[in-house]
Amino acid sequence: MKIQAFSVFVDDQQRALEFYTEKLGFAVAADIPMGEHRWLTVVDPAAPNGAQISLEPNDHPAVPPFTAALVSDGIPFCTFGVDDVIAEYERLRALGVHFTQQPLAQGPITTAVLDDTVGNLIQIAAYATEGP
Repeated sequence: MKIQAFSVFVDDQQRALEFYTEKLGFAVAADIPMGEHRWLTVVDPAAPNGAQISLEPNDHPAVPPFTAALVSDGIPFCTFGVDDVIAEYERLRALGVHFTQQPLAQGPITTAVLDDTVGNLIQIAAYATEGP
C-alpha cells in the first residue's frame, strides 16, 4: 500500500494553485473542470508519478470548523519534508510566505510552520543526518 493522493482543504482553489506551485514549488499533476470546482492536484516535480496533493474545496459543512480549529490551536494540517528547514524557511520568507513558527530543532528533527493562505497551517520538517 502506498499514498497515491491526499487532500488539503482550501477556501480558494486558484489561490491554492498559485501558492502551492509558485511559492512551495509543486507542479500541476491534474487540473480537470468538475462543474463549480476542479479536480486539482499538485506533485513534487522531482517525482511526477509520486503522491499527489489534492487541493480540495472546503465546501463540506464539517471542513471550515475543523480547519479553523486547527489554525486557532496552531496545529499544522500536514507536514512536507525538506532537506534543510532553515534554508527553505529563508527562501519562502523571501517570497513573502508567513510563518507561524520559526525553525525549531527538536532532537533529530527541525520544523517550521507556515500559513498556506487558503485556510491551513503546513509544517515543513527535516531529520538531522548523522555523520558518515
